[in-house]
Amino acid sequence: MRWRVRLGYPVAVIYWVLASPTHHWIAMGAALAGFGLIIRGIAAGYLRKDRELATTGPYARTRNPLYLGSAFLAAGFAVASHSWWAGGLVMIYFAVFYYAVMRNEEADLHVRFGAVFDNYAQRVPLFLPSFLGAGYAPASNSGPEQQFSWTQYRRNREYRALIGTIGALAFVWLRMWIRRRCGI
Repeated sequence: MRWRVRLGYPVAVIYWVLASPTHHWIAMGAALAGFGLIIRGIAAGYLRKDRELATTGPYARTRNPLYLGSAFLAAGFAVASHSWWAGGLVMIYFAVFYYAVMRNEEADLHVRFGAVFDNYAQRVPLFLPSFLGAGYAPASNSGPEQQFSWTQYRRNREYRALIGTIGALAFVWLRMWIRRRCGI
């Protein structure tokens, strides 16, 4: 999955060239991206990477709340671009690579957590959250339910997604400014 990052750079350049952003569309995209950041932030506060299987909080509704938040980020940038071509490029990139990433992580979690993960995976959808029913409830002998933790949010370095989003939106705004100023 290292190709995801390597291919992301040229995709970003092509996106930037194809984008036709306006103040209105940047604001709309930023709102969607902000919603994605909130989802990612909440999920990061529950995730104890490499220590335990996250099954509480947003993980009780979807096995991949971080990627769900990333989907809203991608949608936000697609909207901010105000271009079918640029937006389509972002969404295709997201769909291809993140589906593969989710499946690879599923295989790893199955190896690491075995039947506990299999039981969880049978009850909680891969990506789109389930809002019907009470959500996933771990077996009573699996320990205390985890709560959101700002310490865990920081440990997972989720603040980098916020910084990256602000920086990327600044580049979209720069694209708008160049288009208006220089006509390109």
